[in-house]
Amino acid sequence: MGASGFEIVVNTIKMLAIFLLMVQLVPILVWVERRGSAYIQNRFGPNRVGPLGLTQLLADAVKFLFKEEFRPPSSVAFMYYAAPVLALIPGALAFAAIPLSAPFTLDYDGQTYNFLFQSYQLGAGIVFVLAVSSLGAYALLFAGWGSGNKYSLMGALRASAQMISYELALGLSLVGILMIYGTFSFSEMVSAQQGPLNFVLFGTPVVIDFLPNWGIFYQPLGFILFFAATFAETNRAPFDLPEAEAELVAGYHTEYGGLKMLMFYIGEYGHMMVASALLTTFYFGGWDLPFGSEFLKEALPSSFIYSLVMHLVFMGKVLFFLWVFVWVRWTVPRFRYDQLMDLGWKTMLPVALANTVATAVIVVLFNSVGR
Repeated sequence: MGASGFEIVVNTIKMLAIFLLMVQLVPILVWVERRGSAYIQNRFGPNRVGPLGLTQLLADAVKFLFKEEFRPPSSVAFMYYAAPVLALIPGALAFAAIPLSAPFTLDYDGQTYNFLFQSYQLGAGIVFVLAVSSLGAYALLFAGWGSGNKYSLMGALRASAQMISYELALGLSLVGILMIYGTFSFSEMVSAQQGPLNFVLFGTPVVIDFLPNWGIFYQPLGFILFFAATFAETNRAPFDLPEAEAELVAGYHTEYGGLKMLMFYIGEYGHMMVASALLTTFYFGGWDLPFGSEFLKEALPSSFIYSLVMHLVFMGKVLFFLWVFVWVRWTVPRFRYDQLMDLGWKTMLPVALANTVATAVIVVLFNSVGR
């Protein structure tokens, strides 16, 4: 937390602000999803309560908070109540470990303090985020078994099988980008992507000035695999089989309502934010602009202002991917469950493995690609 009172206060404020950022983005994303789906389907979305239906979010929040408390008689109390909490925690922990902007300095009482624009930093932060995010499967299993409902149990089994299946392809799709930049640290990953595209081709350094040194140019196939796997990991369409309304009512959260249901929503959108932040960090330079970051750093009056501007750049990229999640949901039809499993095991996993092997060979032959 820090060695002085000032550091402890700033780090505490920072942790709360990042958590609230994730939580407060959820109602905005719900509104964007409603309005976006209405636009895509050529119909009206929320438009009665407040301008453009914005205060519909407040009405929904009041409804969630004051909804009648209910627990099915056949449910397991501990699992039933623990599941929404477990759904929320992994996304919050993972999002807090991702750097949302450049570090900044603050002067106080004659001393200069350095702060990171994240709740906490771990040397192997990438491993931590992937490990914590995978714990979300336990929340779904708790909800399915604890509800005492066959539809909930079937949805939980589907969700857990789906997450385990696609985690293999998701993890392998990242091995290539990790080999290229040679680090498990988020900050080092972003730093390695700054500047123009550069690599060594048969012993000759090559620099392409008009392209940034972003991961998307080294690992386009890895990006596609990771991007597709995140839809299955977050149970979003076209991989939302755990919540197939025509078959399972509402899946693992059939018996949930009110605040507990809201916590599941926050958890789902939290995992979407984590996925979007990881896509931004691994393949699109994190908070870095393709060109002009150094000019902004010199032109802006302080490192704190520069950090805030870079945070807006990072969030702009994240919001773009969040919109793609919405866009795909209301554009692509849902897979059958056998198609879902075939895609994960028979297509994405072999392709991810081939991409890993090809990347390893290229890195060895070319020696220091992207460094």
